[in-house]
Formats: sequence, C-alpha cells, structure tokens
Amino acid sequence: MDTRLPKCPGVVYLVGAGPGDPGLLTRRGEVLLRAADVVVYDHLASPRLLDLAPPGAILVRAGKSIGHCEMPQDAINAELVSHARAGARVVRLKGGDPFIFGRGAEEAEYLRAAGVPFEVVPGVTAAAGAAAYAGIPPTHRATASAVALVTGHDDPEAEGGSSRLDWEALARFPGTLIVYMGVTHLAAICRVLIERGKPADTPAALVESGATPRQRTVAATLADLPVQVQAAGLGPPALLIVGEVVAHRAALNWFEQRPLHGRTIVVTRPAGDALDDANTLEALGAEVLLAPLVEIRPLADPTPLDDALRSIQTYDWLVFTSANGVRAALDRLNAIGLDLRALGRTKIAAIGPATVEALRGYRLNADIVPPDSYRSEGLADALLEPVRGGRVLLARADRGRDVLRERLSVVAHVDQVAAYRNVDTATIPDAVVKALRAGKVDWITLTSSASARRLFDLVPNDVRPRLGTSTKLATISPVTSATVAELGWHVAAEARTHTAPGLIEAVLEAESQARR
Repeated sequence: MDTRLPKCPGVVYLVGAGPGDPGLLTRRGEVLLRAADVVVYDHLASPRLLDLAPPGAILVRAGKSIGHCEMPQDAINAELVSHARAGARVVRLKGGDPFIFGRGAEEAEYLRAAGVPFEVVPGVTAAAGAAAYAGIPPTHRATASAVALVTGHDDPEAEGGSSRLDWEALARFPGTLIVYMGVTHLAAICRVLIERGKPADTPAALVESGATPRQRTVAATLADLPVQVQAAGLGPPALLIVGEVVAHRAALNWFEQRPLHGRTIVVTRPAGDALDDANTLEALGAEVLLAPLVEIRPLADPTPLDDALRSIQTYDWLVFTSANGVRAALDRLNAIGLDLRALGRTKIAAIGPATVEALRGYRLNADIVPPDSYRSEGLADALLEPVRGGRVLLARADRGRDVLRERLSVVAHVDQVAAYRNVDTATIPDAVVKALRAGKVDWITLTSSASARRLFDLVPNDVRPRLGTSTKLATISPVTSATVAELGWHVAAEARTHTAPGLIEAVLEAESQARR
C-alpha cells in the first residue's frame, strides 16, 4: 500500500479506530497513521494500531472512561489545534466511529472555528462491530428490519426525568435496540423498558469489551439480564442489545469460540519477526503483547561479510541459519555492487521453512533443508556428506551456538561470517510488565536460549515467580527448554517442529488439553 501523502500545512484527521480488533481499521486510516506526526488516541483504540505510527511520531493518550478522565475535552481540543498550527499532520484516533457517540462532531466544530483543516475518516462503530463479534445480527429478515442506536449514559429513572431519551417510544420500537454505555444503568434501563411495555421475555444481551480478545457476552431475557450480568461480573465498556435478533447468537457465535479466545500471549521475537506470530495468534483469538528481547541490527563493520561475498564463487556451499541471515547477506550483496549471478555454482542450504521462504523472496531455492529437525544439529546431519571435502561459507548472526561450524569443520573447510547483529533490548515494555504483575498474561513464547536469559534478566524480581507457573512458558526447541530449566522455570509447552508456527501449535495443543 502506498502510504505517501502530499505535503500540506497542519491538518487533523478524525479517524475511527473501530471497536477493538485492530484489523477493523480502514485502509484510509492505516495510510494516515503511517504518515502521522502526532497521534492523539482514545483508550478504547487498540494499542496495536499505535505500532503503525512512524517511530518519531508523538503519541498522546487522551482516554476518557466512566469515572476517569485522563485529558479533559478542552485540553484535547487545544492539543489538536496546537500541533496542527505547528504544521503537524495530526491523527485523532477515536474508538469506533468519530460521529457515533464519539464527540467527533464537537472536535470538528472546534477545529473549524479555529481555522484548522480537518478530515473525517469513518470507522466501524460498536453497534456493528461488537454485535457481529458476539454473533448477533442487528437486523435479520425474519426478526428485525430496523435498528435504534441510543446512549445509556443517563439514568432513565433519575428524579425530574432528566433523561434526554423517550423511553416509552424506545420500548415500542419495532426492531433492535442497541444501547451504548448501557452497563452502569443496566438494571434501570431494563426496568424502564419493561414498565413502558417491552415484554419481559424479550431476548437481550450485554457484550463487554466487544471485538477484543477480552470480549464476554451474557444473553438472557430482558428481565433476567441485570442479575446474570452482575453474577458474571461484566462491566464497561459494554454494549446492550435488546431484541429478537439476540436469539440468533446460539447459531452465530463465532468469535468467542476461537481456540485462544481470552488468552493473553507475550511474543518475544524481534519486532520484524513478531508481527507474523502476532497476526496468527490474533486470528486464533488471543490478545498479543509484543516484548522483543533481541533486536536485529546491521553490522557495525560489514567488511568481513563483504569480502566473503566478493569471493562467493570460491565456496561450494552457502549456509543460512535464519531468515534474517538471508536478508542481511543478500541485501549486502547488492550493496557492494553484485547480484545473484555472483552466486554462480554455489549451492545453498537453509535451516528451516522460514529461511526457505526468505530465499524465495530473492528468487532462490535451497538445495538442502533438514527434513525433520530445524536446528543446527539437524542441518549439520543433512550437510555432513554433501559438503565433505568442500568449502563452506556460513552466514549467521554475530552470536549464537557454534554447533554447525564445529561439526562441519571436521569434513570441510568452513568460514563463518556474521551477517547481522543480535542486540539485547534494554527493557521490557511497561504495558507487558503491568500485565505480568496483574496476572493477566497466560503465555510467553521463547524462541532461543538468548531470549530466555534476557527475559530472566529484565523481568522485575516480583514477577519472576509467576513465570512458569501462572504465566506459562512455551519454547521452540529442547535447547531453549534446557535453558529455561536452568533458570528455574517450568516449560509448559515445547514445539515438536522447531519453528515459529510449530511453537504456536504447541500452545494450541496445551490449551486444548487444558480445556478437555
């Protein structure tokens, strides 16, 4: 997707983030986020969306929720105008849709009065998103041909009739009634609707944290719903749905049936690699927190790699132990003025599927891939005879186990060269530490011994006892498992296939067994 935008003076984009799932952001919203200088975001906007903003963008939290106001509306308005007048491209990221109970119109009016240009980018509103993710169609040819969207912010039983809604008309409404912010006054709303004529046995549901991995739904009759919601402990943010369409949930509930729904998983791979894992886990229902423990960086001095690549035709084999090694080495080949023709007769070996896929991105196929074990030992076993008596160039990270070089050196001449650097991260994101302390992390995935040790070094002392117990650890291989055990932690799942997809499969299998 082309994310380039024309240069322009300061402007504010009122962007709907959707109700929770970051995948519900519109394509226009993504383009604007990727080009933003400033992002002023609501607390209901998915934190994953902030990853789309450029590294240097200013991020301003402007969350408001019941009983809590992180930034008053006047301060939000002033923030938008200030940055726009300074020439910034400002994205005002709002949960749901900016113009449906989102105060987007008020902000747009303030911007117009201040002479600041703006654009409104609609988003998926909670009435559509949360209802669909709860398996409740707001309309259905057999049961409802109309929908009313209302706010439950005011108490319908307040003295003096201060509610701005005509609850008698709503009780007679011949369709689906969807009430935003309806959980605080849920009991009063249900009572008033019944008192005004809505049948007490009308199907109703409350959807908490709709379209997020934390979504929970309680469905009951209108009369019984408040008691059942209280028993289940549901709270804001929540959406109340009243009408015959709620009966369709029994057949259409899909989101909460996904195998990892309600699970929070910390992915510790480097940022670039972690996104594929995150997308897969989210599709399975998990909430994903990213906590890269190692960063992939270019070499400070690429001279040894450059020299090896310039003489690549003197080697019989070029061996890669990671997709990062493939990208680093082949990009460097181009940087020194060569291309794939320089490989000539040199054969290529790859440690596993991800490395094979990276090679295909350069229109290259691996001559050898170990058939079963995607570890250094497996690659060594597969190469021992083919490389015998030949010359091997091993392009890898600047650190790691030396198994492959040691074993191949017995039968061949092996030159090992660093193609990239692995650098330990300095900290774990605050959001991850907070979730660990609160006991809200179910799994942490570990893809190397180095990442396991770094996790041990970085987690606060009060958090360490949780790891391996209430927070389960999943490892990519026996080598990583052995390191985890040395650190005093228990391994709850180990990948049979030593790849990132295999690691996810191990978590799925463990969850399936636990639920059985």
